[in-house]
Amino acid sequence: MAILFTHIKELLQTRPQSEVKVMGTAMADLPHIKNAFLRIQGDEILDFGPMADVVIQETDEVVDVTGKLILPAWCDSHSHVVYAGDRSQEFVDRLKGLSYEAIAARGGGILNSAETLQNTCEDSLYTQSMERVKALIQLGTGALEIKSGYGLSTEAELKMLCVIKKIKETAPLKVKATFLGAHAIPKLYKDNKKDYIDLIINQMLPEIDRQKLADFVDVFCEKNYFSLEDTERILEAAAQYNLVPKIHVNQFNAFGGVGLGVKHKALSVDHLEVVTDKDLKDLKNTNTMPVALPGCSFFLGIPYTPVRKLMDSGMPVALASDFNPGSAPSGNMNFVVSLACIKMNMTPEEAINAATLNGAYAMDISDTHGSITKGKKANLIITKNMTSFRQIPYHFANNPIHKVMINGTFVD
Repeated sequence: MAILFTHIKELLQTRPQSEVKVMGTAMADLPHIKNAFLRIQGDEILDFGPMADVVIQETDEVVDVTGKLILPAWCDSHSHVVYAGDRSQEFVDRLKGLSYEAIAARGGGILNSAETLQNTCEDSLYTQSMERVKALIQLGTGALEIKSGYGLSTEAELKMLCVIKKIKETAPLKVKATFLGAHAIPKLYKDNKKDYIDLIINQMLPEIDRQKLADFVDVFCEKNYFSLEDTERILEAAAQYNLVPKIHVNQFNAFGGVGLGVKHKALSVDHLEVVTDKDLKDLKNTNTMPVALPGCSFFLGIPYTPVRKLMDSGMPVALASDFNPGSAPSGNMNFVVSLACIKMNMTPEEAINAATLNGAYAMDISDTHGSITKGKKANLIITKNMTSFRQIPYHFANNPIHKVMINGTFVD
């Protein structure tokens, strides 16, 4: 089907195919065209430019979007959207003064989610998770990375990854799967972490490879979870199955996880609420994308990623939701973009770059997603009437979206 959008107030993030990420001071530049047209053919972007250059030709549908903006759909490179139940009681516990770490220490947190998920059948897990994914699409997410990690047993981790695979096959948006068996130490292995790591390496990874269930591997490299040595063992084993690392680092402590990620050619290092000068040096001139998760900082009341320090050092930054039941129970990327501006002092241009093209890079899909580029997928956000794209983060917690298009089809 051929669709022509006309009289677009601003067409945002217009880039050539050669630009796969945005770095440093360049993140302040968001290329756009005012009073533009955009032509879609099938599921791809065919052409775009100023209205003065539009050529009217045979088209199935012409959509006049006077007063509205069009930008690429959000690319959310870090989520835990597949889970069972919720952890609202822990939310209340935190309001009463318990920290995230204290809740985890008494069997809550990730272990709570793991127990619930282990007792949930695959069909129910899929149904619950798919409802969340549908809601995210309505909020403008067109590409989504989903992690396992609430199974913490071979059977339950495989169940999660099978659900992610089914979402890949049935949801219209682009999905990437990440194996995060090293998310926490299960109760059964509380006093014998080595045996659990052996289970990950000797049972989980070979079966995941046999069933082709994951694109990436992740490890929660943090004190009281997985050490540098633990993380390296898992990453080295996963490399045998061509799983690219995307690792949790520096959420609460900095002790070398960033450098380890770079050493193993991690596609991204995520969280980075704590960043040292050594981390900046390790990241400099690498292909690893730093990913900030402001929704987690907002919900837990912990420091925000110092993205200005990263960008001022010439580095790229991506934004993601970290949607999960314990520390970031929202996948609304519109709100993430607002938080990035309000709490991390990113400009609207920087935040949109981080949540589109750089988010796509952090999923290894920036050749097909994340910008308005000829030949890329027609994954689009059509906003409500607004005076400028700056209103997207400015009107925080409001829904700026009029319509969403995924693969050239309007989402109902």
